[in-house]
Amino acid sequence: MIGYAICGSFCTHSRALTTLRTLKEQGYEIQPIVSEITATQDTRFGTAKELLAALSDITGRPVIKSIAAAEPLGPMLPLDLLIIAPCTGNTLAKMANGITDTTVTMAAKAQLRADRPVLIGLATNDALSANLQNLARMHTRKHISFVPMKMDDPEKKPYSLVCNFEEIPAITASILQTKNT
Repeated sequence: MIGYAICGSFCTHSRALTTLRTLKEQGYEIQPIVSEITATQDTRFGTAKELLAALSDITGRPVIKSIAAAEPLGPMLPLDLLIIAPCTGNTLAKMANGITDTTVTMAAKAQLRADRPVLIGLATNDALSANLQNLARMHTRKHISFVPMKMDDPEKKPYSLVCNFEEIPAITASILQTKNT
């Protein structure tokens, strides 16, 4: 089973849902996970209720949206892979500094303590400034992979990076194939 965690980069949620649908169509069993802000915040990109319903509809599973519900992922509900996409700069910083105070950071901790892979699809406006050190730190960690990234608007947001969501299914297959050989 794959865990798919979504953080609060609300403008990328539609791309995350498209990726999730593709993974499901490819036959993966998927456990949806969301950050607390994603589970509760309505934005101009949609309501939390709509997003949670879409995640449950696509995966056929209830959404994990609390630290208590995420904690068993490592020992009791092992995931073959945890994908965090979009992963915000806030979540990246917490992971880089060992802070486990959200649903998504708990899911990552549970996965990593079991020596299982985590794929991060970054989407943050400060990747090339305040979060650059955290990006570098996470690149050196065992069991961490990153989805390739690009600048989403070099003129208006010169420090911003967003992952190439469309590459997640192929990277997922590669990680799982490597893990199983």
